[in-house]
Amino acid sequence: MDQENQSGYFKTVLLLSSAVWLVVMNTTMFNVALPNILTEFSLQPSEGAWIVSGYSIVLAIFTITYTRLSDYLPIRKLLITGITIFGSASLAGFFADSFLWLMGARLAQAAGAAAIPGLSMVFAGRFIPFNRRGRAMALIASASSLGFGLGPVVGGAITDYLNWNYLFMVTVLVMLVIPILFRLMPSEPSQQGRFDLLGALLTGGGVTLFLLYISTFHWYFLTAGIVLIFMLWLRINRTDAPFIQPELLRRTPYRWLLYMTYFVFATHFAMLFLIPIMLQQVYEHEPAAIGLIIFPGAMLSAVAAIFVGRLMDRFGNITVMALAQGVLILSTLLLFSLGAVNVYMIMLAYMFTSFGFSSLSSSSTNEVSRILPDPEIGAGIGMKQQTHFIGSASGSVLAGILLETSTKPYHADAFLLPFATLIMLMLLSLVSYLMYVKKSAGVQS
Repeated sequence: MDQENQSGYFKTVLLLSSAVWLVVMNTTMFNVALPNILTEFSLQPSEGAWIVSGYSIVLAIFTITYTRLSDYLPIRKLLITGITIFGSASLAGFFADSFLWLMGARLAQAAGAAAIPGLSMVFAGRFIPFNRRGRAMALIASASSLGFGLGPVVGGAITDYLNWNYLFMVTVLVMLVIPILFRLMPSEPSQQGRFDLLGALLTGGGVTLFLLYISTFHWYFLTAGIVLIFMLWLRINRTDAPFIQPELLRRTPYRWLLYMTYFVFATHFAMLFLIPIMLQQVYEHEPAAIGLIIFPGAMLSAVAAIFVGRLMDRFGNITVMALAQGVLILSTLLLFSLGAVNVYMIMLAYMFTSFGFSSLSSSSTNEVSRILPDPEIGAGIGMKQQTHFIGSASGSVLAGILLETSTKPYHADAFLLPFATLIMLMLLSLVSYLMYVKKSAGVQS
């Protein structure tokens, strides 16, 4: 790959990062608006969590769909299709006047938004050379962190001074990148391939039933989910081009990376769900003030991301993942022990959370692109992205259920059980990381 192409591809990563920023901001804007939406539609926290979780489920299903399609369709075409769906759904969401309409707009948004983070990572893994790939992955992760940071601020201000409907108008701006993407992205030839629609439906159904079970504890959701997952396992082992490649699941180190990813994303999104409610219920803050408390942490990780990328390129992904694990465990301990002291302890805890989360996300994705053979990178990153969103969805639902063990109005003690659960999730993430290091060393030896 010549120097001119490398430079052009890195500019493309910059543009894709701006789109990732808007997609992620779309998620966190609604986190801050959740207390207002719960009140307007008379919803319980576990019901309102589906605004975040439903979005994440669709993201999970469509992310791996887009990345699987990228094996034989041009990334440029898939991205432009996804962005168009995302922007159109955002416009429709502006007119939502009922919970069902709001949910429909959010799910349609997710169907388009799924193209952007996953294909951005696939593009970096496919076109950026490995000696610069760490910086590219960190740049995408920093855009994600910036979205996490600006989302609460923008969402809080809009919710306070306008209404939550206007949050949809912010994400319509993503349509502006379409003509630039069309010009900058390389033109790839289409190849013949077959998409496993049945596998996609079984995956989506299994994930949805699993989340319905953990939010209701009705045994029939669990039973139906197990049946669909069993059917999916039969399907992926009996078809030539399965939706989920069994070769990936047979790679033990890769599986441990997926487990770690799940626990980290569940922790982060549970925290993003709980913190705004705690700040409103315990500290009586308005959405704009809540956004300003969350903002410094995300800005710190966005600014630090360039140094994280350099650390990855110099010292390797394993070192950065270890650092991130320690920072994330510290953040959950701070929330549990000092979250009820004052809002500055919550701000400090989220600073650690945001930095650790973006570092772990970028380093683990870069590690996937390192350990998998080139033909499997797209599918491997896609499945990891799917795990991101499954973790996000289940984390939000779990947080809502744990919070409902107490009664409104929620006092500081009501958050002890949810925050203690976050500590347990991060300890499971640490175990997964240590198992990955052990298993990957065994493979290399």
